[in-house]
Parts: sequence; structure tokens; C-alpha cells
Amino acid sequence: MGLKEDLASDPPCFPRACAIQDCLGRNGFNQAKCEHLIDALYDCCNAFYQRNGDEATSVSCPKPSLLRLKLKQRQEAKK
Repeated sequence: MGLKEDLASDPPCFPRACAIQDCLGRNGFNQAKCEHLIDALYDCCNAFYQRNGDEATSVSCPKPSLLRLKLKQRQEAKK
């Protein structure tokens, strides 16, 4: 599914959170093999908060302040 569909899911971004769990299970919980899915979840959550504001909630997403910190950390790690 694409971002639009994942944002419309109930709860928002849930398919991306499930994809991470599936990936971790298939790869012996080696997070490095699932980083692209974590990035995809964070992208979805970022779009969710941009659309609905920081007061919105989804069980699939970290709180907005933690999400922003994680996005910043991941961006700096890629440098």
C-alpha cells in the first residue's frame, strides 16, 4: 500500500507497523534488516501529524516529539 492508503487505515500507519514486526520476526529480530520499514513508518507518522496536528494519536506512531527526535537522529546517522 502507499502512503495515502496507510494514512487512511484504522489505526493510521498500522500496515507499516505490522510490516516492521513481520520483518523482525523473519530476520531473527535483526533491526538492521528492517531499517527501510522503520523509515517508512516514520514517514507515515510524520505525514499523519502534519495532517492532523500534534494532538492526534495513533497506536502505530510514537508521540510527535519523539518522532521528530528519531527522524533527526536517523538523518544525522545517514551523514
